[in-house]
Amino acid sequence: MSNSSYRFAAPFGVIMLLMLLSPPAGDALTLQEGLKIVTENGRDVTIARSDEEVARGAVSLARSPWLPKLDLYGRETWLRYQPFAIFGPNRVPTSQDQFTTYGFQATQLLYDFGKTSSSVSSAQYGLKAREAGTYRTRNRAALEFISAYFDLLEAEELLKVAQEEVTRYEAHRKDAEARLKAGVVTRNEVLQTNVMLADSKQRLLTAENNRSLRVSKLNSTLMRPLNDPVRPAEIVGTPVEAVSLERAWTEAEQANPDLRDLDARVRAKEESVSAVRAEYLPAVYVSGGYEYNENQYLVHQDNWAFIAGVNINLSSGGATSSRVSMTKGELLSLRISRDKLLDTVRLDVQSSWLDLQSSTLKVEVATAAVAQAEENLRLQRLRYKEGVGTSTDVLDAVTLMTTAETNAWKANFGVRRAEAALLYTMGRDLAGAYNGK
Repeated sequence: MSNSSYRFAAPFGVIMLLMLLSPPAGDALTLQEGLKIVTENGRDVTIARSDEEVARGAVSLARSPWLPKLDLYGRETWLRYQPFAIFGPNRVPTSQDQFTTYGFQATQLLYDFGKTSSSVSSAQYGLKAREAGTYRTRNRAALEFISAYFDLLEAEELLKVAQEEVTRYEAHRKDAEARLKAGVVTRNEVLQTNVMLADSKQRLLTAENNRSLRVSKLNSTLMRPLNDPVRPAEIVGTPVEAVSLERAWTEAEQANPDLRDLDARVRAKEESVSAVRAEYLPAVYVSGGYEYNENQYLVHQDNWAFIAGVNINLSSGGATSSRVSMTKGELLSLRISRDKLLDTVRLDVQSSWLDLQSSTLKVEVATAAVAQAEENLRLQRLRYKEGVGTSTDVLDAVTLMTTAETNAWKANFGVRRAEAALLYTMGRDLAGAYNGK
């Protein structure tokens, strides 16, 4: 009798149980659809984009010294004594004791020996670091979703394995009961089968609970209610082509967002050192404006002015030299951190690459084991029906079949997780990779 015949022979109660435990119907959620949601609207991605906007504002702020500074002012003055000037024996008033003044002044920096340009460059590299951080956050969100998606697919397959195990034990119990009625076996074989069947039903409930938890985790990454039904679509193809470890290392050194982030921060700090050093040097500027003084003693109550000047800070109490030393120390720390991070990235890539290789081999071994377990189960059932095998042999064969199928599915999804992990450590865009870009 075939496996399908045994399944159709299962009691009505078990069939109803399997129907209740089956995944909910509805439109399938593809991996690409989920990736679009988490990489465009995820909470962490939104926060990272906000930080990126802050960095853009810092670039605009750093550029502000290149633009003219315009001041508009107005004031009313009250003096206790009216100003007078002495000319020999006479006193001549020079101003009223109350008067109004208003005007405007524009100041333009001409040259500050690279202080502003270095500050702008530092801010631009800071923006690049934030952009790398946003990329990293998007990729991390994508990896979390991919892992949750594969976990759910794996849970569904393991649920099917548990359902098949119940069906196999039910079929064997039917055979044992038939042989008991025929008087060729003892009741002990039926009792033994019932115990194994009860145990398999408990594992089936555990598998269903595991699937429910996987659904909730996936919904959490999608920012949906935890109990919303989800039906994941099957994955076809692989986003990873055969790649050597050396090539993976090379690509990671160029594209890994952590390295790009730290490289940009190193360049930003180098520019900061130049900007702080420029404080030792003068700044050349021009200024001009208009002012009106309500003063009847002046020949011209309003006047235009133009000023060309140089500002230089002769001493700041050691503040500038201290800032230079501090910035240099921070730069040295970043450079050492970069070397350390490079080793960490290379180790992560190597670990992911080796995991993918071993997972691929596990799939081959597990697939062969499933075929052997299936043949073993078929033979043990046949031997039992012919009266030359024992019930224990069949029960052991069912257990081996379940173990082989479980290992095969875990190995299969282990490969998929290893593929995603390798792409992540190499710095590839996961959303693009799984969309065929």
